[in-house]
Amino acid sequence: MTSNTLRMSTLFLRTLREDPADADVDSAKLLQRAGYIRKAAPGIWTWLPLGLRVLNKIEAIIREEMAGIGAQEVHFPALLPREPYEATHRWEEYGDNIFRLKDRHQADYLLAPTHEEMFTLLVKDMYSSYKDLPVVLYQIQTKYRDEFRPRAGLIRGREFVMKDAYSFNVDEEGMRKAYMDERGAYERVFQRIGLKYVPVFAMSGPMGGSASEEFLAPMAIGEDTFALAPSGKAWNVEALHTPELPEIDASNTPAATKESTPDAKTIDKMIERANADHPRTDGREWAASDILKNVVIAVKHPEDEEHDEPWRELIVVGVPGDRTVDMKRLEAQFAPSELEEATEEDLKKHPELVPGYIGPMVLGPQAEAAGVKEPLRYFVDAHVVRGSAWFTGADEHEVDYYNLVYGRDFEASGVVEAVEVRHGDMSPDGSGPLSFERGVEIGQVFQLGLKYSKALDLKVLDQNGKTVPVWMGCYGIGVSRVLACVAETHHDEAGLAWPSVIAPAQVHVVATGKDAQAFEGAEKLVEELEANGVEVIYDDRKKVSPGVKFKDAELIGVPTIAVVGRDFVNNGTIEIRDRNGENKVAVPADEAVKTLLERL
Repeated sequence: MTSNTLRMSTLFLRTLREDPADADVDSAKLLQRAGYIRKAAPGIWTWLPLGLRVLNKIEAIIREEMAGIGAQEVHFPALLPREPYEATHRWEEYGDNIFRLKDRHQADYLLAPTHEEMFTLLVKDMYSSYKDLPVVLYQIQTKYRDEFRPRAGLIRGREFVMKDAYSFNVDEEGMRKAYMDERGAYERVFQRIGLKYVPVFAMSGPMGGSASEEFLAPMAIGEDTFALAPSGKAWNVEALHTPELPEIDASNTPAATKESTPDAKTIDKMIERANADHPRTDGREWAASDILKNVVIAVKHPEDEEHDEPWRELIVVGVPGDRTVDMKRLEAQFAPSELEEATEEDLKKHPELVPGYIGPMVLGPQAEAAGVKEPLRYFVDAHVVRGSAWFTGADEHEVDYYNLVYGRDFEASGVVEAVEVRHGDMSPDGSGPLSFERGVEIGQVFQLGLKYSKALDLKVLDQNGKTVPVWMGCYGIGVSRVLACVAETHHDEAGLAWPSVIAPAQVHVVATGKDAQAFEGAEKLVEELEANGVEVIYDDRKKVSPGVKFKDAELIGVPTIAVVGRDFVNNGTIEIRDRNGENKVAVPADEAVKTLLERL
C-alpha cells in the first residue's frame, strides 16, 4: 500500500530562516520560508508539494459546495482567440490588463483573465430550448492579468488560480435564485476554510450586469476600502450611494451676483478673498464647504456602435470645495470608460473654460443661453443639494459668483457620486454614520443579466416557442488568493498556523534524539495514524537537531505536533501539543493515537 505520509527526509522542501528580501506581506514571507511556493518572476509563482496540498484541499471544498447546488465542472483552455472578446468589447475594455499575443499565422489570442464569453458560447453550441435550462457550469482554472505592479505575493499576481461559475436561466427570476444559491455556497466555503469575510455591495465594472457583491477578507494590507454601517451592511467605496439629501428652500436666498475676486484661483485664496472683501451677513466666515469647485475630467470611451475607435470626451463635475474628487468612485459610474484629469491642451480647446474661475453657467443645460454652441456635459456630486447656494467661478478672469443656486440659477446634466467618502458620512441604509475598513477581495458574484447572451446571440425557445435571450449570472473565487489570505490571517511570529481542514497534514510527528528506539516508536505511531486515515508529516531526519525540527514544525504550521524523543525512550510517553505549544500533554505510547484522534 502506498503511504500518504510526507517524510521530511525525502520531501521536496527547503525552509528558510530569513525573509525573502522582496516579500512585502507576511503571507508571502511565510509561504516562501516554509517551502510552499517559490518565486518564478514578478507576480508568477511555482507551487511546491506542501503548497499544492493546501491548494488542492481548498479546491476540494469548493467542488463539494458547487456539487451541493447542482453545478457541473468543465475546463476551458487558458489560451483563447480574440473574436469572442471583441464581440463583447472586452478586447478593448480590458486595456493593458490582459496578455495579448499572436500565433505564427498572425492571429490574435489572449491569456484569459475570465471566461464569460467561452461559457456563453459553449451553452449556445449545445442548448437551444428552455427544457435544457437551468444549468450552472464552473471551472477551476489558471487565469492571467498583466498587473502593472504585482504585489503581496499570491494576493496580487499575474498568474493565479480562480474558480469561476456561470448560471444560465430562461428568466430573470431564475437568475436571481441561482445568484442566491451561489452566494450561499460561497459563504459556506469561506466558513469551512476558517476565513473571516464581509459581503460588500459592489459595482459590476467591466463584467457588466446589475447586482453585484464582493466578499472581502478584512485585513490591514487590503487594497479595497469598504464602508461599514451600524446595521452591519457594507459597501465597496465605489458602490456607495449618498442618501438623498432634502432640497433646500431657496426662496429667501438673494439673487446671484458677480464679484471681483482677484488672485483667487485656489480654494484657500477664494476663502481669504471672500472673507476680506465680501463678509457674510449671517455671522460666520466663508468656508471651503461654501464653494462649488468645478473639475474638468477627460473620459476615454472605448469604441462603440457610433465610434469605430476609442474616443475622448471632456466633462465637468461640480463638487463641494471641502471635498476632493475620488477618481475611482467617479470612474466606476462611467465604466467601461476610463477617466483622467483634463490637460492644459484639453482646456485650450474650450475657451469658455477660464482656469481658476470655471463655473456652471457655460456648461450643460444653461450653456446655450451663454452662447456656447457645443457645451460640455455638467454633472454635480450627490452632496450638491437642490436649492443650495454657492460661491463659484463666473467664467471670467478674477470674477466669481455669489449665491448661485442649484435648481434656480443652473441645472446639471446628471448627478454622480464623485467625492471621497469620509468617516461620519451617513450610510445608504440610514442606520447611522459609516466607518471604514480595509480588505482583500476573495470572491465576487454578479447578476450579469443579458449582456453576454445578447452580445453572443445566446437564445433558446421558451414555453411559447418564442426565441428569448438567456439570463446569466457569474461567480468567482480567487482560490490561490484565498490560500494567501488564510496564511495572512493565520500565523504568528514562529510561522504559519493552518486551520486543520486545509493544513497540508493533520499531525506533524517529530522524532528527536539519536536513540533508534525513538525513531522506531515514531514509525509505529505514523503507521497507526495512517491506518486510521490521518494525514501525517513525519520528521524522520536522523542528523538534524531537535531545535531545527521544532522550528520547522512551527514554520510549516500543521495544527497538531507529536514528539517522540527522550521521554519515549525513558518512560514510554509521547508529547502531544498544539502547534503553538499550548494544550501540551504526555501520554503513554499506546494511547497516543486515541488522544490524537480526539483532537482532530
